[in-house]
Parts: sequence; structure tokens; C-alpha cells
Amino acid sequence: MTTALDGGAQAGAQVADADRFRDRLLDGLAASIGERGYRDTTVADLVRHAHTSKRTFYEQFASKDECLIELLRKNNEDLIANIQAAVDPEAEWREQIRQATGAYVDHIGSRPAITLSWIREAPALGIVASPLHRRAMEQLTDMLVDLTDSPGFQRAQLPPISRPLALIVLGGLRELTALFVEDGRDVRGIVEPAIKAATAILGPQAG
Repeated sequence: MTTALDGGAQAGAQVADADRFRDRLLDGLAASIGERGYRDTTVADLVRHAHTSKRTFYEQFASKDECLIELLRKNNEDLIANIQAAVDPEAEWREQIRQATGAYVDHIGSRPAITLSWIREAPALGIVASPLHRRAMEQLTDMLVDLTDSPGFQRAQLPPISRPLALIVLGGLRELTALFVEDGRDVRGIVEPAIKAATAILGPQAG
């Protein structure tokens, strides 16, 4: 006889299996983007990298675009988590800027094709990707405000960055990142310009 507990365990196992398949499909899309770029990637390419079937894909996602949106959502969450983990809030404020910039560059350097898809190709999806973009920018802005409200910044009597100014910083960094990736340049070249710009914007002269 199947009990309510048995039914709950089975449902939990099904959810876990679905999550594993979703993760495999997201990894498959990431691999195909790295190999062929998003535009030239087909669902067949994706499932080949994921070692699964089209049927499994369409059980999880309605389209390739929907899969991309989920991949980019998780990528942005990973980026934020990596930066937060890398920054010591007790460190001197300039050092915190360097730590945050280094974590950003390490992240995008490990997945340049996905980064370029986020900056260049996601907007081309139109209204379907608008919530993704808006939410990601809100989360990144929240992160910058929180990072600049740390003890290290407070000791230097520097106020947290304003949300409009944070958006300007993020927009400029995104465009610089896209240019480096498109040109095939070493993304570590972003580090010093980004540090100088952030230091100038966040430093004592900023009101």
C-alpha cells in the first residue's frame, strides 16, 4: 500500500530528476553557445551536448529562447554570488573595488560566449527577455549599493552609490565587456580601466 509519505517521496524524486535534466540542458546550451554561438545553435545541438533527447528538452522548455533566458538568469545569479564572495567588506574601499572587479573579470573570462549572449543577443529576443534584463539590472544595482555601504567605505566616509549612478557604471562596464569579447581580446584588460573609473566615481570627490 502506498502511503502519503511514499507519494511525497516519489513527487520529490520526480522534481529532483526534472531539476537534473534542466541543469543538463542548460549546460548543453552553454556548451553549444561556446562552440557555435547562440544564433547558430539548434535544439539538436543543445541536446547532443546534454546527452539527452528533444523530447526531454520540450518537457522542460517551450523553446530555445526560453532555455537561454533561464541560462542567463542563473549566470547572473552566479556572477553576483561570486562578486559578493570575493569582496571583504572590512577591506579598504579601493581594495574592495579591486576585489569586485577581479571577481567580475574571472567570471566573464570563464564564459565569454555566454556573457556576449547576455549583452548582445538577449535584447534581440524582445519583450520576452525584458523581465530578465530588468531583474538582472535591479539585482546588480542592489549588489553595488550594498557593497558600497560596507565598513570599508564607511570608514572613508564615502556614501553608498546612488542607484542611477550604479546603472551608469553597470552600463559602461557591460559595453566595454562586449567590445573585448567581440574583438577576442583578453578580458583581463578590463580590470584597470574598470578600477580607475569606479575609483573616480566612488571616491571622495563624488557627492
